[in-house]
Amino acid sequence: MNTKLRIRRPDDWHLHLRDREMLAAVAPWSAGLGRAIIMPNLVPPVVTGAEAAAYRDRILAALPENVTLRPLMTLYLTEATDPADVLAAHAQGIIAAVKLYPAGATTNSASGVRDFDRVRPVLEAMAGAGIPLCVHGEVTDPEVDIFDREAVFIDRVLDPVRRTTPGLRVVMEHVTTADGVAYVRAGDDIGATITTHHLVINRNHILVGGIRPHYYCLPVAKRENHRLALVEAATSGDPRFFTGTDSAPHPDRAKESACGCAGCFTAPNWLQICAHVFEQAGALDRLEGFTSLHGAAFYGLDPNPDHISLVRRDQPARWPERITAGGETVTVFDPGFPVHWHIEDDA
Repeated sequence: MNTKLRIRRPDDWHLHLRDREMLAAVAPWSAGLGRAIIMPNLVPPVVTGAEAAAYRDRILAALPENVTLRPLMTLYLTEATDPADVLAAHAQGIIAAVKLYPAGATTNSASGVRDFDRVRPVLEAMAGAGIPLCVHGEVTDPEVDIFDREAVFIDRVLDPVRRTTPGLRVVMEHVTTADGVAYVRAGDDIGATITTHHLVINRNHILVGGIRPHYYCLPVAKRENHRLALVEAATSGDPRFFTGTDSAPHPDRAKESACGCAGCFTAPNWLQICAHVFEQAGALDRLEGFTSLHGAAFYGLDPNPDHISLVRRDQPARWPERITAGGETVTVFDPGFPVHWHIEDDA
């Protein structure tokens, strides 16, 4: 059995850092990453290059000194987004991508897109400049079952958008279904992030034996056959799949309420859990690709030059059950099994 695994410093291609007191509390837990794509769904959302630059400055101010994390900013696509502003922000190195939220699909998505024809000029400009579109892939039609929303989104929205915008580079974020995996594998100019929590939980974990709000996320976890499809994709070595934790902190009072927020806070333990999943699949030799190589290649970046080590020990890894953000507590994702992989920084 392997006891030590040395890999390039990982990146996170889908990360929520929030703002203000929550930002100050959660940012240090991602400080050891190389790079992270930062989600723009603040209140109000980050919709211009100037706002993205200001948010980047707040993130850097919240990080401890001498950290490795480089935040890669995104813009929140709205029907009023100015193509010229997107192109300028990208050319100036302020943003790395644009994020599409269908209106009402997830946390702070009320400003998202309802009429896709109105964002076509932005998408065409992005295709011409090679700017990736990060997509929250769910329809919000109330007649569509929540467990089917990803598959329906592919047919109704994503495939038509890609067909009418040749060359548009798309990341299907936090893919959760076998349908999504198959669609990514069949296409060009498309990749997908897979979260750690979707690799280890299915919908039973949320509902069986009582409602477990800290497993509730959007897109919601699906049936076991879909989880297994995600594990197969992540551990396959296919460069179209890479890690995006979608680590999404919420105060416990908001998670444990009558209308609880969606999101799993995985920043403190996602890499250790990933190592466990890959070990169980007999694919530890492919972990570095998933966490450190494939995403960088999709975004046209070199791998991080430095390394970390994952060490398997007899004693399980430890992380806090909760962290404090201002006067609030935030529960850390619990995989439900012991994890024996520990991180050592080689820098």
